[in-house]
Amino acid sequence: MKISVQIAMVLNLDKCIGCHTCSIPCKNVWTNRPGAEYMWFNNVECKPGIGYPKQWEDQERHRGGWELENGHLRLKAGGKVHKALNIFHNPDLPTIDDYYEPWDYDYQRLIDSPRRRHQPSVRPRSQLTGEPMDPKWGPNWEDDLAGLAETGSGDPNFSGLEKDAYLQFRDVFMFWLPRLCEHCLNPACVASCPSGALYKRAEDGIVLVDQERCRGWRYCVSGCPYKKVYFNWQTGRAEKCILCYPRLEAGLPTLCAHSCVGRIRYLGVLLYDAEHVSEAAATPDPRQIYPAHLDLLLDPRDANVQKAARSQGIAENVLAAARHSPVHALIKEWRLALPLHPEFRTLPMVWYVPPLSPVASRVASGETVDALDQLRIPVAYLANLLTAGDEPPVRLALKRLGAMREFMRVRRVEGRDAPKPLDAVGLDPETVEKIYRLLALAPLAERFVLPTAPVADDGIYRRQGACGYGDAV
Repeated sequence: MKISVQIAMVLNLDKCIGCHTCSIPCKNVWTNRPGAEYMWFNNVECKPGIGYPKQWEDQERHRGGWELENGHLRLKAGGKVHKALNIFHNPDLPTIDDYYEPWDYDYQRLIDSPRRRHQPSVRPRSQLTGEPMDPKWGPNWEDDLAGLAETGSGDPNFSGLEKDAYLQFRDVFMFWLPRLCEHCLNPACVASCPSGALYKRAEDGIVLVDQERCRGWRYCVSGCPYKKVYFNWQTGRAEKCILCYPRLEAGLPTLCAHSCVGRIRYLGVLLYDAEHVSEAAATPDPRQIYPAHLDLLLDPRDANVQKAARSQGIAENVLAAARHSPVHALIKEWRLALPLHPEFRTLPMVWYVPPLSPVASRVASGETVDALDQLRIPVAYLANLLTAGDEPPVRLALKRLGAMREFMRVRRVEGRDAPKPLDAVGLDPETVEKIYRLLALAPLAERFVLPTAPVADDGIYRRQGACGYGDAV
């Protein structure tokens, strides 16, 4: 058993309000430079929709991630021979129109405009060419279901559903999906890079780009099925989310997590068995990848796991953080959080609590946890998004969330306990109180449980504050 450490994140979609507050500090800090105007390491998409970049979930078009060939994993876009033959032309690379042509406005014109009868206005101006332009797409172009009549049918999560029926005004549904790099256990971007510039840090599992080794081949961009690796056209290097590792090393949460208005994000340490990662990713049935993924995660409270971890050099503060990890509870213990598109076989480590939604038709009192098929958001849609179409894990998570709500409502309003809803989903009052506290009341210290990096010298924090992408190119 080879125990490895992974910093993981859980996002509670049941509480996301789509305010984009997570995206703004990330943009201001990490991608506010020339060549990075179109990059959003963190973006919030409105579902249903085709997302940013366009149709990123359609791997028949983008050919990202892994696939099985004769029982063995291979990159969907081809191996070394294919890449060598196409080294100067990547046919699977998204274009700038798939992302969007970034623009700004000449605000100075508003200030310097002479006195006139009508209010002055400014036109959008391309940040690539400097010429006036008419925006046709953006990172949140579909926000609040804008343009759904045109783009909704391209959402692959409608597979197996009557999409035309759900796109009608009477039956339409909506929720927000914040996205960032998944920092996968089996990252396709790392395997796709001919230069070996991408790597996964051993100490925390964060996937990074070595700016000095990167040669701008951009196979990492096409290889990532989540399209969270970008190409800086100014520097000729790849860039991606670094999970704010300078902050994590100091015990601080990521910018997106710290700024979240809805407090939907949780950060913590997971321990996993690295020897069986390839085996889990190569699970023949895509619907069984999620259970295989769960089996990789180890119990940090198990004495044998702790002993093996110490013998392999994992620090005590890391083990202590793993024992109190909120993400381990949400993912492994309570089975409330699910991975995004496990069928891509990258074993992502940003997980999502599926959203509850209003009932689309009347439900009798007391049937809350049995009325999933009456919810406005189809369970099949969430299953296609989070469990490769396997509905039972999604149903279990939604039933437990519904049971928690019913139990706590009866306790608060009527002053008594009603354990019947809990018995049906395998929970007890003590566990429900823990879930309720973590999802609704937990302060920052309980939502973000992070070990600090060992400080070997006094200048480490000064260098972290002074280092950026521009220093390496």
